[in-house]
Amino acid sequence: MSLTKSPQTETGSTAAPPTAARPPGGRYALRAAGLLGAVLLLCVLLALSLAVGAKPLSLNEAWRGLTDSASPEYTVVHEMRLPRTLLGLMAGTALGLAGGVMQALTRNPLADPGLLGINAGAAAAVVSAISFLGITSFTGYVWFAFAGTGAVSVLVYVVGGGRGATPARLALGGAALNAALFSYVNAVQLLDTASLDKMRFWTVGSLAGAHADTAQKVVWFILLGVLLALALARPLNALALGDDSAQALGAHPARTRAGGMLAVTLLCGAATAACGPIVFVGLMVPHMVRTLTGPDMRWVLPYCAVLAPVLLLGADVLGRVLARPSELQVGIVTAVLGGPFFLYFVRHRKVVRA
Repeated sequence: MSLTKSPQTETGSTAAPPTAARPPGGRYALRAAGLLGAVLLLCVLLALSLAVGAKPLSLNEAWRGLTDSASPEYTVVHEMRLPRTLLGLMAGTALGLAGGVMQALTRNPLADPGLLGINAGAAAAVVSAISFLGITSFTGYVWFAFAGTGAVSVLVYVVGGGRGATPARLALGGAALNAALFSYVNAVQLLDTASLDKMRFWTVGSLAGAHADTAQKVVWFILLGVLLALALARPLNALALGDDSAQALGAHPARTRAGGMLAVTLLCGAATAACGPIVFVGLMVPHMVRTLTGPDMRWVLPYCAVLAPVLLLGADVLGRVLARPSELQVGIVTAVLGGPFFLYFVRHRKVVRA
């Protein structure tokens, strides 16, 4: 089958079919080199996350604290900063991939777990579990996070018009649900003063309370979601051409959408349960990545998996530096960074069309 012209996505980018040949050697090498550079940048942020804090450590001291149990920095690194760094790595990867998958599924460049209310659904479910059922452990309320994520994902899709959804309908429906759910979260916090202190940092979005057992429990959910999202790269490329063309190319649109929503539920549910609702990561990173890679999801998703934790860990380190010896929660920093980006994007890209 020959395709004389590839249709354009909502952002105006030309979607690449999954059967497209490997890009020319120079472009392929450039993308591979860029991905390697992103991995190196992630390694730098991981080192800074271990070194920067209320008690600054040099990179040598951080390394000794990581590897030498006799080092005086061992307790600080292993009990406080290493779990926080690993959780930031996993949550960033989860949110970046979820944003990339959602934008591809809906062909909506404004799709984001935070903006469409999916994180708010998880937050509302978790806050309900904490306040009304007294569940305070991750293993207890993670299932509520998954339930809230899945329910709001379906609800946003239905409110947005189902298969006839447009970017404007999805954005407006998600914004309305997001506002309603966070109003509910705030009301529960105000009415239940005993639980307010336990929930106030979680609902802002924070890595500060990370524990080793939380990182160990969340990793399996996120790993499954990551593998599923990466496996959907080729079908998502086909889906960008429309359902009929996707079927002609051997893809299964309904199966792809179901797998995509399952991946988003796993990724957002686990990340939100562990860290709280962190917004804008899933919006900013896929857009930045597409300027480097183009629309091919075989490159977009791996780049998102690497650069999203770079953004999240960078925001976390910045929050520790700006408010030292205290700190700004990472959810506040990402919101401050993401707000101007969102306004610029809406202003300069014609994406919100009825």
